Amino acid sequence: MEEAQRVKRTLSFSQPNEDIDPLIEELMDRAGGVQHRGLVREMILAALKAGQESRSLLDLKLMNTTLKEMRFTAKIFGPYRHKRKVTVFGSARTGPHEPMYVMAREFGQALAASGFMVITGGGPGIMQAANEGAGPEHSFGVNIRLPFEQTMNPVVHQTPRSITYKYFFNRKVAFLKEADGVALFPGGFGTMDEAMETLTLLQTGKHNPVPLVFLEAPEGTYWVRFIQFLKDELLSRGLISPSDFHLFRRIPSVKGAVNEIRRFYRRYHSLRYTRDGLILRLSQPLPSGAEDDLRRDFQDILRPGGTIRLGPPLEEEKDEPDCAGLSHLYVDFHRRDFGRLRQFIDAVNDA
Repeated sequence: MEEAQRVKRTLSFSQPNEDIDPLIEELMDRAGGVQHRGLVREMILAALKAGQESRSLLDLKLMNTTLKEMRFTAKIFGPYRHKRKVTVFGSARTGPHEPMYVMAREFGQALAASGFMVITGGGPGIMQAANEGAGPEHSFGVNIRLPFEQTMNPVVHQTPRSITYKYFFNRKVAFLKEADGVALFPGGFGTMDEAMETLTLLQTGKHNPVPLVFLEAPEGTYWVRFIQFLKDELLSRGLISPSDFHLFRRIPSVKGAVNEIRRFYRRYHSLRYTRDGLILRLSQPLPSGAEDDLRRDFQDILRPGGTIRLGPPLEEEKDEPDCAGLSHLYVDFHRRDFGRLRQFIDAVNDA
């Protein structure tokens, strides 16, 4: 028996694992209520393989904590998937009497009044201001455990929509995976990191398009200088493309920022990638002639021989029944220029 325990089995995700798979099936049966059993099987196998392969306790602790934090994230956000949410980033050091704090509080209030929920880092400063404006019932706080500065603000402290993470990367996943829009106020290194992370994901298509707004007072220079830096040091060297500047907007007012986010969802509902391109699901059908205009104005985003056309839902969309009644616009998108894709969505909304 001891000798058998010392023999390492070769486990496979894609092939049967003799007597191991039946044990996993039995385990899921005994646990009860397990959804998407094929994926859960692979997660169990991944844990077993990690235990076989890694001698490092630190590696295993990182994997363990990450899985638990991601599970808890899905549990907290799951009941609110039908509600659109805006993630708000900004400095933890902004005081309650500063103009940016007042603006962030008004922004949170305006978002809640427009039917959005607000996600912040759960800390003080801009985060607390946005949560105050939205109110605890419309707020999420995704906090990070730090040795200084960051404590859960009183708006989201001990509410059912608060999470404290050990790892920044898990927290970043929650910020952006759950967001239908992103707003950035002036801030420090963390805010810059979040700005560049969001821009990178949007530019590379690793996050579906969302409205990204940079907020400050009309006379503010924080985002003006940031955008000028992008032009002077990145665009001028060919390190980014002119169309990348369509991925975001600098907006110097609460009303303008909320209107920008609402405008993004005026007709556009969601998208889904297919083997040959993507499907835009529209909450309102396109007016007559708009399809031809889009084909004419956006030929450059299509793969060779591709087109833009209306059509019925695909069989592969059966797992999204809420989208079945929406208008479907098929785009043979080349998956290269996501700034132009954002312009395409704007044109669809404005048609």
